[in-house]
Amino acid sequence: MIDRRLLQHFDWVLLGLTLLLGGIGILTLYSAATANVDITGVKGVVHLKQSYWLAIGTGIMILLFLFNYRWLNRLALPIYCFSIGLLVAVLFVGKEVSGSQRWLILGPVSFQPSELVKITLVIMLARHFSESVSEEGFSLVGLWKPLIWILIPFALIVKQPDLGTSLIVLLIAASVILFVKIERRTLLCLTGTGILASMLAWFFLKGYQKQRILAFLDPEGDPLGAGYHIIQSKIAVGSGMLFGKGFLKGTQNALSFLPEHHTDFIFSVLAEEWGFLGAGLVILLYVLLLIWGLSVAVRSKEPFGTILAVGLTSMIFWQTLINLGMALALLPVVGVPLPLISYGGSSMLVSMIAIGILLNISMRRFLFKE
Repeated sequence: MIDRRLLQHFDWVLLGLTLLLGGIGILTLYSAATANVDITGVKGVVHLKQSYWLAIGTGIMILLFLFNYRWLNRLALPIYCFSIGLLVAVLFVGKEVSGSQRWLILGPVSFQPSELVKITLVIMLARHFSESVSEEGFSLVGLWKPLIWILIPFALIVKQPDLGTSLIVLLIAASVILFVKIERRTLLCLTGTGILASMLAWFFLKGYQKQRILAFLDPEGDPLGAGYHIIQSKIAVGSGMLFGKGFLKGTQNALSFLPEHHTDFIFSVLAEEWGFLGAGLVILLYVLLLIWGLSVAVRSKEPFGTILAVGLTSMIFWQTLINLGMALALLPVVGVPLPLISYGGSSMLVSMIAIGILLNISMRRFLFKE
């Protein structure tokens, strides 16, 4: 049974923001599916599937309330190794779609292990840094273990290949490392290494990945090819103007001009139909969600909970930022879903698990003996 004191400190604001964004996602997916046939060929099914995933995610979130999140400290290594094992399995028995091998098939359900590793990596880093506090900041030598834990999933995800998720993994890890404090020379060394590696990475990118980056710089150079996504997204967002065209009245979506309208460019569908005001409201909800996530970190009474909350909040932040950047043509298209809104069971469940852990930390900040 849940301690009544926990219910007294339940974070209704965080739960409300989460379910509100999830509900907006279902409405937008309904609109996206109304005039289009989804990837399974069944008209209008994506919003129903997303409803199921939201319901299942809510159930998992409730189950997380029953357990003290501090158990994650003890289980950090096993669950990290489990997630790495799933990534390895993907390379051998994973399902290949559009040239990328990212999914494991579990009966009627496909699952993307790279989504799960975002959380398990954060838990692993939170455990390490909460037990190894450095007042002056960590040196490069002191970071050798965390760097190994980061590079293993990064390399496995790049191998799939999945540029977007591998980038998210690095950004989450960088956020945690910067939060716990590192020496200035270590920061300069890692920054320099990152810049050099990003330059060299160009020579190892797949052809379509290079085309996406070049299309971002000059979408008009290939308007019917690599630049098509960006151009159509800009048209959809811009045509919404201030108040939008109205629910179910988006022409870019209805006429099938907007590609990946239910995943990568779901925000473009939303902006076209709800306009600047509606899109601005959704962005505001994300800002509130992120601020609330950071407030959970600030209010946590012990290092593990604080670092864990920072890492999970940064996960939501980077995914949101990159997806919005793609939709607004401010960043290259790298295939990152919009948390709680884009269609996808793996993304939805992982987002709900992350928020469930944040709720757990928030509820138990006053209790130390359970």
